[in-house]
Amino acid sequence: MQEKGIEQLSDASALETICDEVIAANPKPAADFKAGNAASLNFLKGQVMKLSKGKANPQLAGEILERKLGGNR
Repeated sequence: MQEKGIEQLSDASALETICDEVIAANPKPAADFKAGNAASLNFLKGQVMKLSKGKANPQLAGEILERKLGGNR
């Protein structure tokens, strides 16, 4: 899988860096999520996928985004 470039990115520290970039680049959706708009998380997760060229583990990315944005409601 690695030879073909289709391995999934599940390195938490690498994903945290990408999530930080996505949050910084998209302050409105981040604020919307903090205000209770759960759909904004999907947008941000999509941006993580885009930035990682589709290689990020979407579940892990969502968990990291939720944690960084204080999504434990």
